[in-house]
Amino acid sequence: MRYHSLKNKLLFAVSALVIFSGILISLIVSQRYSKSLLEAAAAQAENIAHSIVLEATDKILINDMVALQKMLDHHMRSNPPISYLFIVKDGEILAHTFLKGIPASLINVNQVRGSDQFRLKEISSTDGHKYLDIAWPIFEGKAGVLRLGFSEEPYQRQLTKLWLQMSGLTLGILLLALGVTLLFVRRVTRPLAALAQATQELDRGDLDVRVQVQGQDEVGRLATSFNEMVARLGNYTRRLEEQTLELERAHHQTLTVCGIVQEVGALRSLDEICSFLMRTFRNNLKCGQLALLILSSNRDLLFVSSEKETKTVYQSEHIQSATSVLDTLTKPVFRRSKAFSPPLVPEDFASAARQAVIPLPQGKQLLGALVVACPGNCECDVREIDVVGLMLGQAAGVIKRAVLQEEEMREIRGRIESSPEFRGIVGRDPKMQLIYKLIEDIASTDATVLIQGESGTGKELVARAVHRLSPRKNKPFVVINCSAYPATLLESELFGHEKGAFTGAIQQKSGRFEQADGGTVFLDEIGEITSSAQIKLLRVLQTRKIERLGGGKTLDVDVRIIAATNKNLLREVQAGSFREDLYYRLNVIPIELPPLRERRNDIHLLARHFLDRFSSDQEKHIEEIDPEAMRLLLDYSWPGNVRELENTIEHATVLAKDGRVEVSDLPPIMARKAVASPAESLTLPTMLEEHERKLLQKVLDECGWNKKQAAKRLGISRSTLYEKLQKLQIHKETRH
Repeated sequence: MRYHSLKNKLLFAVSALVIFSGILISLIVSQRYSKSLLEAAAAQAENIAHSIVLEATDKILINDMVALQKMLDHHMRSNPPISYLFIVKDGEILAHTFLKGIPASLINVNQVRGSDQFRLKEISSTDGHKYLDIAWPIFEGKAGVLRLGFSEEPYQRQLTKLWLQMSGLTLGILLLALGVTLLFVRRVTRPLAALAQATQELDRGDLDVRVQVQGQDEVGRLATSFNEMVARLGNYTRRLEEQTLELERAHHQTLTVCGIVQEVGALRSLDEICSFLMRTFRNNLKCGQLALLILSSNRDLLFVSSEKETKTVYQSEHIQSATSVLDTLTKPVFRRSKAFSPPLVPEDFASAARQAVIPLPQGKQLLGALVVACPGNCECDVREIDVVGLMLGQAAGVIKRAVLQEEEMREIRGRIESSPEFRGIVGRDPKMQLIYKLIEDIASTDATVLIQGESGTGKELVARAVHRLSPRKNKPFVVINCSAYPATLLESELFGHEKGAFTGAIQQKSGRFEQADGGTVFLDEIGEITSSAQIKLLRVLQTRKIERLGGGKTLDVDVRIIAATNKNLLREVQAGSFREDLYYRLNVIPIELPPLRERRNDIHLLARHFLDRFSSDQEKHIEEIDPEAMRLLLDYSWPGNVRELENTIEHATVLAKDGRVEVSDLPPIMARKAVASPAESLTLPTMLEEHERKLLQKVLDECGWNKKQAAKRLGISRSTLYEKLQKLQIHKETRH
C-alpha cells in the first residue's frame, strides 16, 4: 500500500524538520537583533565620543586640566552606559574617571595608528563584563587620545529578554512536535530495531540469524536483502577459514625456510651444506631417495651429494649429460623416464619408477638441481615440492659461495700437490700460498709494492716474481741495494748525474731509473736511504719524473717501483727517521713475508731443493738427507731464514760423502742450538701441531684475542680458526 511506503513516512519526518527550522529561524533573528543592538550601541558611543573630543580639544590646548576633569565627570554622570573615560597623551594620563586608578593593562589594549580617525574595539574585563572601547585622537592626535568605554550590559539585558520570550514560544512548539515525533519514530523504527538486533547477533558470530519483517516497503526489502547477505557471509566465512588455515600453513613453512636458510648460512664447506640440506629435505619429502647435483662455476665439475656420500664427477661426458638436462629446467618436473642415471646419481636411483627434478636457480643461470627418486607407489605432495624449491632458491647464494670456496681450495691443493715452486719461490705453506695468490692478483697492475720481512726471507725473489708475471716482463728489472751506497753516491746512482756535477763526475751518467724505463725498479733496503733521497724518491713516485744531479732538465720515466726492507717502516715513521708521506706512497700493496721458523713445513722442501741444485753445481750424486740431520734442520730456529738454510745445505753438500748428508756434514752450530735433544725429538706431525699452536697463540695475543681480527691476519675464515682452537685445545687462559 502507498500509505506504508517509506516516502510517506519521510513526509512526516519533514514536518518535524519544519519545527526545527522555526527554532533555527529564531536563533537567526536573535542573532540579527543582537547585532543591531550592538551597532546602535556603537553608533551612540561614537556620537558621545565625538562630542567629548570637541569639548576636550580647547581645554587641552589651553592646558585647563581641572575643567577637562570636570567635563569627563559630567559626561560619566549624564550617560549611564559609559563605564570609563580617560585621555592619554604621550604615555601620560591627562584626566580619567576611575576611582581607584586606571588598570595598567587597559592603556595599551586599544591604540590608534597613524592618521586613523578613531578605532572601535570590543574588550572584556577580568570579571566577564564586555565593553566597546573607542580610541579617538584629539586634534589629530596632537592633543592626545580619548579612550571611552561603553558598557554592553544594557543591550545584553534586552537581548536576554528577547531570547527568553522566543525560547518559551519555541519550547511550546518543540514539546508538541516531540510528542508527534515520538509516535512516528516508534512506528518507523520497530522493524529497523529488529534489523539492529539481528546485526548484533551477527556480530557475535551467529551466522544463522534471520529477520522476520512483513511488508513490501523499503524496510521489508531491506530485511530480505539482509537475510540473503547473512547467507552469503556464512559461505564466505567458511571459505575464509579454509584460506586462513592455508595461510597459517604457508606462514609456518616460510618461518621454517628462513630458519633453515639462517642455519645454512652459518655453514662453510659444501659438504656440510649439502648434508644439512639432505637431512632437511628428508623431513619434507619422505617418499623417495634424494640427490643434490651442483655444477661448478666453469661447469667443468659436478658435485653430487646424496644421503650416503658426497662425490665429485670429473668426466666431461657425464657433466655434459647433466648440463643438457639442467638447462631445460624452469620449474619442478616429474618424469617417468630417468632424467639422471648413475654415476650422476646413486645406484639406487635405477630402480625408481620416476624422478622429480627441482631446479636450483642462481640469478639467470641454473646452479644445479635436487633429484628425487620416486618408487612406484610414491605420491609426492606438490606443495611440499614447492617448499623445497623455495628452500633451494633461498640457499642458492650460500651454495654458490661454498662452490667458489671449494674451487679455490681445490686450486690451492692442486698447486701445493703439483709443485712446491712458484716463479722461483719454493714453499707449500698456506701463508706462502696466499702470497702466491696476491702476486698473481697484483702483477698485472702498476701499483707500488712494499715487501717487508726479515733478512733472508726471499724479498728479491718475490719482486722478481711480480715482474715476471707483469706486462713489463720483457723490460729491464733493475735492482738497487740502498744500503750498499754511501749517502753521497746514492742519489747519483738512483737519478744519474751530469758531467761536472761533483768532483769525479767526468762524464754524464744515467741513473737506475732511466735504465729501468719501461720496466721495474727494485729498491732493496729502502729503510736505509737518506732524508734528501727520500724527498726526491717521493717526487718520482708522485710524478714519474726525475732530474740528474747537476742538471736542470726533467726526464719522464715509466717504471714500476717495488721496495723491500727488513725494518718495520711504520716504527721508523713514528721515530721520525722515515717520511710518513713516502711510507704511504710505498705501502700501496703490502706483502709481509713470514720468517722460516713460521713455515717449518717448507724446511724439508727447501732443503731438498737446495740439495738438488748444489749437487748439480758440484757434480756430486747426493740423494738424501739423514733423518737425524733433517730433525736438526727442522728443530733449528733459523735466524738467517732461507738464506741461512741455503748456506747450510751448500756447506753440507761440499762435505757430504757416500751420497748422503749426515749430521756431521752440517755446521756445528746446528747441533748446539737445536731446540730438542734426540731423546726428546718430536715426530713431524706433532712438531707441526706445536708450531701451529704457538703461532695461533701469538697472533691472538697480538690481536687482544679478537678472533675476527686474528682470522683476518692469518688469512683464514673465522670458522676455521674456531675449529683449530678446538682441535688444539687453545683457550685464553692457556697461554704459554
